[in-house]
Amino acid sequence: MSFFYSITPFFEIMIIALMINYLLSFFWNTKSMDLVLGFFAFLFILAASSWLNLPVLHKIMILLGNVLVIAVIIIFQPELRVALSKLSFKSKRYREITEFDKFLDQLAASIYRMSEKRVGALVALENEDSLAEYAQKAVPLNAAFSPELLETIFAVNTPLHDGAVLLRDQSILAAAVILPLAEDSTQLAKSMGTRHRAGLGLSYLTDALVIVVSEETGKVSIAREGIMTRGIKIDRFKGIIRSIFNPPPKMNPQTKFNFLEWLKT
Repeated sequence: MSFFYSITPFFEIMIIALMINYLLSFFWNTKSMDLVLGFFAFLFILAASSWLNLPVLHKIMILLGNVLVIAVIIIFQPELRVALSKLSFKSKRYREITEFDKFLDQLAASIYRMSEKRVGALVALENEDSLAEYAQKAVPLNAAFSPELLETIFAVNTPLHDGAVLLRDQSILAAAVILPLAEDSTQLAKSMGTRHRAGLGLSYLTDALVIVVSEETGKVSIAREGIMTRGIKIDRFKGIIRSIFNPPPKMNPQTKFNFLEWLKT
């Protein structure tokens, strides 16, 4: 038992060091860093007043400290909320699902807004087969996906609207992409034009999922593995994409907590 009490201070020092390291890494290079430095300066003055036996200054610092505890909580409220959320027991997989659902909702809303306005669009979602060779011959963007950016690209008067947009994960890889046309267009209706042939052509050569919005009818079609399915409604649209890209399954609340896996997140 005496050995345990002798090593207790070392455990305390390690825990305090980890806490300080976490806080400094969280606030480093942010506007809040100045307040953190001021807080440490306050602690230094408080300690110095005790070591140098300055009772008046020490009493003032203690009184200020009682007020500063509340002030720090108020000032750092946004940062503390984010810091505590990072300590959540929800795993990285859960966050990935949330991000994927948000991306899918935004993509679907953007596609069907263009469908209502009858704005022609051609969007290819990269799967396991790389689409880099097509992106190299196009206009590289490497931008985070947003519905506004996607709809702006396909606006009629923009220089990038004529061609396809390549999506990789949740980012826009390239725009104004020229895709290979399908030689066999027997499954395409007469109202389907070059966009549909290009989408079908890419689906023959890769495992990409290609979304086509018809400029003539406004109907949304999906090309996959050489098959063109047209007239897809928004609920089915989301279901197809979710089933193909298969994000990680949601965490079961009854699943046993794995401390090592949690640390990796």
